[in-house]
Parts: sequence; structure tokens; C-alpha cells
Amino acid sequence: MNFLKLAPAALCMALLGVAFSSSAGATELNQKTTITFSGPVEIPGVHLQGYGVLPAGTYVFKLLARNADHDIVQIFSKDELTVYATILAIPNYRLKATDKTVITFRERPAGQPEALRAWFYPGREWGEEFVYPKARAIVLAKETHTAVLFTPAEIVPEVAVAIKTPDEPVVVELVKAPVKAIQPTGEEVEIAQVVTPPPPTLLAQAEKEPAPELPATGSSLPLVALFGMLALAGALTLGAIQKRAL
Repeated sequence: MNFLKLAPAALCMALLGVAFSSSAGATELNQKTTITFSGPVEIPGVHLQGYGVLPAGTYVFKLLARNADHDIVQIFSKDELTVYATILAIPNYRLKATDKTVITFRERPAGQPEALRAWFYPGREWGEEFVYPKARAIVLAKETHTAVLFTPAEIVPEVAVAIKTPDEPVVVELVKAPVKAIQPTGEEVEIAQVVTPPPPTLLAQAEKEPAPELPATGSSLPLVALFGMLALAGALTLGAIQKRAL
């Protein structure tokens, strides 16, 4: 009898657990990360005019696409309704993974915003080293006294339409774009002199992972509602069984 009384509650908890697990899985695939900047931050790959420098605030980072040694990262507003940037990035290996998100910057002269350098997702042995347009990379390399990744390709983002899928023209161009590095002296070098690629085994493992989930255009509420109706039906059925058993 006690089992019958507890069964409806157990059923609801199980259904909720499925919904939460699905959400967690999506976050792992696209590496969704919420990040708060305490000050302004310069970013590359901007496709919204006026946002070459993000003001202090909270933003969401997501992996849109992974293709060989070229990754595509997007930066969203806190509510994920606005895409501020779609950025080309190169995998950069680190010796030890951490259980927390790590963001690195290029320190600049006083009074100027720090420039975004790399994003490391928790538990990953490598992160995303961001690629700047060549003209901007030359300036940053001189100011920060460090090598900066750049692409000589002139890629004009489609400012009128938010980029949501890996097969959109801008993303296809970014994936194919050549990438090099510029030294503080102005010398161009191969990225192998600046970035350490992840071991082939790790890259192979990443390529076997399901493709990152694209920014959602629908809602999971109908599915949750269906689960709720099933739970209610189960509760009513068990209630009827209880009455018959009394």
C-alpha cells in the first residue's frame, strides 16, 4: 500500500530527471558557458556594428562548428537572443585540464580594453585560441608583445541575419580561411610556432562526438507537458487501484 502512495511522486521525479539530463547533454555538446566580464573586452569576428568591444556584463559562449583544426565559436547575449560575434578559433593544447572555465586575455596599455585571447571549457585538454583580422592582429601583437593569430581573408559577415547554422556562407568561409600568426616584430610565422595542437588521439575523439547542438529555434515545453500529462494519468490510475484495494 505504501508503494502505491509513493509511486506517482516517484514517476514525476523520474520524468523531470530525463528533462534535466537532456538539457545537460546539450550544454556538453556545444560547450555552452556563461561568462561575466567585469570590464570591457575587445573581441574579433564581430557581425553586429558597434560591438568590437563588449561592455562589462554577462555573455554566453557556444561552439557552433568543429572542422579539422578550425573551430567556430559564437558569443551571445545573456538571454541568448542576440549573437554578437561568430569567431574563427584554432585548438590550442594545454597540459592539464581544469574543472572550471578559463578565459585568457591579451593585456593592453592602461585605459584600453583587454583583448580576448582564448577560451578553455572545463574538463578539456585544449581550448579555443581566437583569430583576429590581419590589420588588427598586427596592432595587438605590437601592443601586447606577443604573437597573435590572424587570417588574411577578407570575410564580410552578414549583419542583417543572425548566423545559426554551420552551413551558412560566413561560417563556410571561416572554416576555409587560412590562418597564420604575426610576431610583435611584424614577422609572419606558421601557427605551429605559436599554438600547440592537441594530440591526434584527442582530436580523433572529439571528431567522433556528436555535432554541437545549434541555437534552439523551438522549445522543449511541449515534451515536458506530455510528460506531465502521462504523470497525471499514471497518478489517477494508481489512485483508482488504491480505492479498489481498500
